[in-house]
Formats: sequence, structure tokens, C-alpha cells
Amino acid sequence: MSTRMAEGREGSLEAPVRHPLDWQNPEFYDESALMRELERVFDICHGCRRCFSLCNAFPTLFDAVDESPTGELDGVDKKVYWDVVDHCYLCDMCFLTKCPYVPPHPWNIDFPHLMLRAKAIRLRKQGVRMRDKVLASTDVVGRLAGIPVVAEVVNAANRSQLGRSLLEKTLGVHREAPVPRYHSRTARKRLADRLNGSPAAGEVRATEETRGKVALFTTCYGNRNQPDLDEDLVAVFEHNGIPVRLVPQERCCGMPRLELGDLEAVKRAKEFNIPQLQRVIDEGYDIVAPIPSCVLMFKQELPLMFPDDPAVQAVRERIFDPFEYLMLRHRAGLLRTDFKRPLGKVSYHVPCHLRVQNIGLKTRDVLKLIPDTTVDVIERCSGHNGTYAVKQEFREASVKIGRPVMQRVQNAKPDYYASDCPMAGRQIASGLKDLGEPTHPLKLLRIAYDV
Repeated sequence: MSTRMAEGREGSLEAPVRHPLDWQNPEFYDESALMRELERVFDICHGCRRCFSLCNAFPTLFDAVDESPTGELDGVDKKVYWDVVDHCYLCDMCFLTKCPYVPPHPWNIDFPHLMLRAKAIRLRKQGVRMRDKVLASTDVVGRLAGIPVVAEVVNAANRSQLGRSLLEKTLGVHREAPVPRYHSRTARKRLADRLNGSPAAGEVRATEETRGKVALFTTCYGNRNQPDLDEDLVAVFEHNGIPVRLVPQERCCGMPRLELGDLEAVKRAKEFNIPQLQRVIDEGYDIVAPIPSCVLMFKQELPLMFPDDPAVQAVRERIFDPFEYLMLRHRAGLLRTDFKRPLGKVSYHVPCHLRVQNIGLKTRDVLKLIPDTTVDVIERCSGHNGTYAVKQEFREASVKIGRPVMQRVQNAKPDYYASDCPMAGRQIASGLKDLGEPTHPLKLLRIAYDV
């Protein structure tokens, strides 16, 4: 057992406190200070090992310790430290569900923020690999791949063995990893006339917690890769008497750049998006977005990076997961339950970026309102984790992480399987046989309403 573990093995029983990320302090980028902190935290993690089953970062560390000459951290090559960093995809599950030494414990462990600091220091020192830059440039890639003729070419290439082989050789995107389709007719194009062409009809019914009308942040994925996701959200909300409009303009929320440690790029995205979101809030709207990672970006990551920015804090208070919003309406007696079609047996995967929002299982709660519908909840990582699962060097690890979820769905033989994260849904689908494609929970709700 490590010395630190022997000295203070009991964790804190108080609620976790997340400190702001001090990323604009020059000391944040001191590499020697980083290495000292990595040693301190890794030594504590080695003595505890509660997070061994969460992801591949912790097994990478623990295996290196066990195989070292001393059997302790002092016998581990420092190169392994960076392997641990590479396997962390900043899901925050260790901080919020496992670690007993998070603040206010005096050991003050925030493993995800430490990994983010390491990523930021390395990026400042070495720059960004071309593969990572392309995968994180969701706006640029989406605009190019969404050109009508180009979209068909890209989609055809991504469906062919030759195209996937070239993608693997040029960008290191694993040939078997699920990659998204691109649509030239985006969600914003499909919804623009319908939502913004005329004022909201009908009475707006506010509650103590909701304003009763929402602005939709479509997200990069919802806008260009799965536009029916936004269309389903609009159909469900309008069926429930909730007027919807589009956020005037939007760019990537910044989560892909955050995962690289590119904090300056996150700041640039924030400086564009926050004024747009503040504008609709000032006009009396709440905000919803269909991708958990994007909601988390505005609810948690940006407020931790910019704790003194009142606009960032205002957006945090008024952005909602769609099912969180619908359950708040249900609690006020305003959610329609005129369901026309049962769903039968649903296997429902809860994404990590939804679990760490600490809002409870709102998607499950809404789906359980549908008659003759059972919901089997799966609270484990799918292994997708942003761009982690598509990278050639991490594909095998991602499938290993997600295999328990895949097996659970396969064995259940459900009528539908679903995840709030469409990328996680496709990751699960990649390990299934004869169960078809995933159905997003918003689509399931629309099916049940028959609208």
C-alpha cells in the first residue's frame, strides 16, 4: 500500500466540490509542477484502485505499477504517465461517482482536471496532430462534407472497404469504427422556416422552473449528421405545447477541442456561442440541446473555465437536457400523456456525459410513462467517448470498455435499444448481431405520441 494511502485512507463523506479550472494562470502550464502532481495523484490512485473498471486510463496505470521492479509508482517509466493521459477522455465519472478523495477532502483529487492540464501542456508544447485537428474540427468538416455532391461522395466512401482503408492509413481512423453520415440538408435548414418564419402560436405556459418556450441549439452532430434528431425534438416539444425556435447562430460547443486540451479554441467557441445563447435567454427562452456532451459543456465545463463570466453562468442556469425539461413540465402537470403506441421492451443506455450532470434518470422516467413499455437501464460506458473509439490505436480498448453494454443489449433482445448520445448508440450497434440500428429516445417518444 502506498504511504499516502496508509496515512489517510478514509474518504470524505461530504458532497463533492468542483474547483474552477485555473487554466489562465501561467503556473498551470509549468511542466515540472505537472509531473509532481501526476506523481502525487497516481500514487494515491494506485493505493485506492476503486476506478479500475471505469476506463482504460486506470488499468494502464495499475498494470504499469504491478509490472514495475518495485511494485510501486517509483518504478514506473514516466512515459507511462502520458499513456494514462491519452486513455482519459474526460468523462468525469471518476470524480463524480468513485473517488473518495475529491474536494473537500484535503487530498483534493480532481483526476479529470489533472488529465486536462496535462493535455493542455502537451498541446502547447507539441501542437495538434493533423488527425486530431480534423476530428475536432466538426464545424469545418461538417460544412465541407455537407456540400450536396460532396456529402454523397463522403458517405459512399465511408461505406466502402477501400474508403475506410484509406481513411485508416491517412488519418488513423479505424476501419471498423462507426463514422457518421453527412447531410447537405441540415437540421437548421429543415427547421428554419418552420420555427423562425412566424411567431410562436398558442399560450406560453411557464412554471416555477421552466419558461415554457425554448431555443434549440441543434449541435454539430444533430445539425449535419443526424438532423432527424432535432426534428424529433421539435415534434415532441410542440406536441406538448412548448414553442421552439432556433438559436440565431451557433458553432461547435467546444467539447472536441476540450478533449484535446485546446483551451484557447474552447475560449473562441465560447466567445461566439455565449452571446447567441444570452440573447435568447434575454428574450425569455430556455435552451435545449439534444446531445448530452453539448449540454454538459454549457452546464459544467465552461462555468468551470470562466467562473467570473456572468453570461456563462446565466446560460448554465437556463440550458436543459430535453428529457430533464420534459420531466420538469410533467412535475407541473403540463406533459401530455396521450400516448398512442406502446414501445414494448427498451434497452436504454445512459451516456456518461448525461450521468455526470446529476439530474437523475429523466429519460427513463419519461419513457416509463408510456403504457406497455418497460425500460432496462444500462449505466455503463459504451466506450465511444468523443473521438476515442474511432482512433486506430484506441479502438480495441474502446470495444473492451463497451462490451458489457453490448452484451446486455444483445442478451435482452429488446424491441428497441437507445442511448441519449447517438454516437454511443452507434458504438453499441457495432458490437451487436441482428438487432438493427439504435433508436434515439426522442424518436421513441415521437413514435409513442404518433406525431
